[in-house]
Amino acid sequence: MALTAFIVVGGVKSSIEKWSVRLMPTLVLLIIALIIYVSMQPGASEGWSAYLVPDFTRVLDPELLVNAMGQAFFSMSLGVGTMLVYGSYLSKSENLPTIGASVALVDIGVAVIAGMLIIPAMYVALNNGVEIFTPEGALIQGDSLIFKVLPALFDTIGSVGVFVAFTFFALMAIAAVTSSISMLEVPVAFMVESKGLKRDKAVLLMATIIFGLSCAIITNFDLLFGFVIALTTEYSQPLLGLVLCIFAGWVWRRDSILTELKQGNEGAEHGIFWKIWPWYVKFVCPVIIALMFYRSVF
Repeated sequence: MALTAFIVVGGVKSSIEKWSVRLMPTLVLLIIALIIYVSMQPGASEGWSAYLVPDFTRVLDPELLVNAMGQAFFSMSLGVGTMLVYGSYLSKSENLPTIGASVALVDIGVAVIAGMLIIPAMYVALNNGVEIFTPEGALIQGDSLIFKVLPALFDTIGSVGVFVAFTFFALMAIAAVTSSISMLEVPVAFMVESKGLKRDKAVLLMATIIFGLSCAIITNFDLLFGFVIALTTEYSQPLLGLVLCIFAGWVWRRDSILTELKQGNEGAEHGIFWKIWPWYVKFVCPVIIALMFYRSVF
């Protein structure tokens, strides 16, 4: 939390952007190094097969679609509003549809690479006698995967497991920092712009509050960690996403949106983005998000 506060207090351009440019390549390099190591272990081939061989019978499985939507919300950062705040810092001359497509593609790319590590690693763990399936036959996921299954795997691969474990959790720490700086920036930006606080005081205040809440979760880990994950990913994020879609599709005037887009792309109204995006956000996204939320709750 101290590291996160240190980065955020420097502002977006001079600190957050600079640290993200350093940390993200490091994250990808660590993932690739671990992929190479895990792929050479017994059982990894079964994991690669499970990950890469498609099962087309499940393409229209509602449960699978709901899980995919939940993953999309989670990977775009907790709270959804993070992207909204970062978007507000963009230059007026930026091509917004292109930037949005780039963010989505990079996000998908990192997720695919992470899957190349996690799924084979789970099957290596299975080969080493670690249970990776729930009683219902599904792969273990969430906090149990990160804090129980994978550490059990590291224990089974001898002395090198210490170094692999260190590398893996260093990777997790980097991923956590890159996410936490974006999440802290949201309330800090609100306090600075709406309440008139100086940036360093806003960072100190919000970091202290978040640190206190985090300590409460840590000291009651088994009780609260899974609950907080479910509360944020299954309930708050879909609702926030639904509100954003309703605002962008039904409240925000189309001519105002187009005016913003044309500042970075004069021909925006003639492109494929403007032909698809308005009705997609207005009708398709709210229905899918509402359906996902209904299924996750009931």
